[in-house]
Amino acid sequence: MHNGPVVFSLYRSYLRQVTLLPHNYLRQFFRIKAADDFRSILGTTNNDALQRNKVKRVTKDLHKLKAALRGNADAFEHILDLAYGRKGRLRWEIMKPLLSDPRAPPAARIIPNYERSRPPVYSPELTALLTSIHSRTTKPLDKNSIISPPVIPPRADPLSEEAQLLGPFSKRREVNLLWRYFKTEWKKVLPPLQVSIREIPDSLEMTNQSNDKHDPVGAGVRSVGLQDSGVLEEAQKLAGPAWKPLSTPRRARQRLDKEAPKPHESLFESGLPTRWLRKRYQDLLGRVPILTYCLQQQKVDQDKHRPAGHYKVSLAPSALSSHIRYGANRLPPVDESNLSWIQLAEKSEKRKTQGVMQKQKQDTRATNDNTIPC
Repeated sequence: MHNGPVVFSLYRSYLRQVTLLPHNYLRQFFRIKAADDFRSILGTTNNDALQRNKVKRVTKDLHKLKAALRGNADAFEHILDLAYGRKGRLRWEIMKPLLSDPRAPPAARIIPNYERSRPPVYSPELTALLTSIHSRTTKPLDKNSIISPPVIPPRADPLSEEAQLLGPFSKRREVNLLWRYFKTEWKKVLPPLQVSIREIPDSLEMTNQSNDKHDPVGAGVRSVGLQDSGVLEEAQKLAGPAWKPLSTPRRARQRLDKEAPKPHESLFESGLPTRWLRKRYQDLLGRVPILTYCLQQQKVDQDKHRPAGHYKVSLAPSALSSHIRYGANRLPPVDESNLSWIQLAEKSEKRKTQGVMQKQKQDTRATNDNTIPC
């Protein structure tokens, strides 16, 4: 059993590393996590093996923090994944409400008079996340796989040929397969940090009006994850725009004249390079899907008595992902210099095309002149 001074010394070392993290949200998150972890260690008094395992796990987390602060990309990615719910306890807390739909009626029992034989219900939010490439760690599902999971054999249909030859499929096995498939697939989902509302205009007159809403409750949509906390907006601000030019390296900045130093603003409070930190946050945004509810205010869902709409999943414009690696949003905006080169290339191409057409006309005229009439 670990005595108090050893645990407190480990706790102080942990907090010293937390204070060196580059952003306020990371420091707050890991202070709370440290308090919970060490409170759990001190609360485990009757099980020495369990307490040793907890101390070992916290020590491993401390080594990850030190490696991240030294500039290890994998360790820093692990820290961001913990803080933004890509893994760990926060991920489960975000996903848990999405695994059920309070508006949907209970599914019918597969086994009569047995309450636990009800199949899982896919909420609209979970369905959108399962069928989108931006929110899956593997290949996305199609809607037919949700309606009729591929793990259920044809024998489950009593009218199928297999059922008539081999007998009916076990209902208990069918229930177990449905729930196992549900559990396996939702664990491959990257949870969103919040849900945003976007109103679809019904006429051309409304296109110039603002169509963004930030109140899910007013739109009849439930909140998700860290709603209204501003965590996602801060992460996008720290990542910066995808086309933003690279900042001057530290060594180059140190060579600048001290009397007229180049202004350099950084959103990070760290000794790590700003360019490197931005890249880590852009990688993070590639693992944070943005869940948007597109509603049509003029249409009402008669079954649920709320504005009709659907969910859409996307990624932030500055996200780094293999799905949007060559997207137009990753290119810088056209400035005057680039525009001049583009116009010059267009004029050159136009003159070249006109010259080719003129030459073809001359060749055609010469051919006609040399033709001898019969």
